[in-house]
Amino acid sequence: MMRQPFLLLIIIGLTCASSAALAFDPFKEARIDQRPGAQVPLDLVFRDQAGGPTSLRQLAQGKPIVLAPVLHHCPNICGVTLSGLAEAISLQGFVPGRDFTVVAFGIDPQEGPEDALKAVEDLTAGSPKFALWNIHALTGDARAVAAVTGALGYRYAWDERIGQYAHIAAVAVLTPGGRLARWLYGIAPQPRDLRLALTEAGRGEIGTWQDQLLLLCYHYDPVTGRYGALISWLLRLGGGLTVLLGAGFIGMALVYERRIARRGPR
Repeated sequence: MMRQPFLLLIIIGLTCASSAALAFDPFKEARIDQRPGAQVPLDLVFRDQAGGPTSLRQLAQGKPIVLAPVLHHCPNICGVTLSGLAEAISLQGFVPGRDFTVVAFGIDPQEGPEDALKAVEDLTAGSPKFALWNIHALTGDARAVAAVTGALGYRYAWDERIGQYAHIAAVAVLTPGGRLARWLYGIAPQPRDLRLALTEAGRGEIGTWQDQLLLLCYHYDPVTGRYGALISWLLRLGGGLTVLLGAGFIGMALVYERRIARRGPR
């Protein structure tokens, strides 16, 4: 008789464990927590694609950083993300290496410089301009990687089904001092958005007065990771206020008419 309750407990336990496993979805865990102005540690030691030690501060050299979190050995979107970034860079006007630094930041601590080098070679073969831009592909230990991604609010999770990390395609633009300026989402950021983000991150050190003027005409939407025309936003706001004022005026008129009706003829 004692065996049946015992077996029942085992079945319940296995069912709960199975339900918990099914409930965990790494692609739901992959997200970006909004942390505008977050400070990224710049002095942690990483390895570049040549195997040499370096840090984000050394690579930045006082310039903004375009940092793309990637898996160097990735069969899915990482190569496409870097190719899309390369296209945006080629069309936005600022010169990588001179005006800003490009970093392909490896989020898998199991990867090494050889994986980073292979990723850069594959990318350069598809986008020859990358060879001229001196892209930096980094790998590091778990502690260093987590310190950077944690500061940025970049969340990713291991997916046992595919044997790799589930993560979001996005690019972080950092100030020369390592503060998060903007996130640009998607596998292909818009060249205009990248230029505006770099102008903001540069804080007047890069870009022309026309670029600074453009920042007055566009506002950044943290939900979409895009810059939208400020005039459109103001027009929508103005339209909404007009509707509210009109509704208020109609309401006041109706109340006034009811008061007159209650008084009756004099």
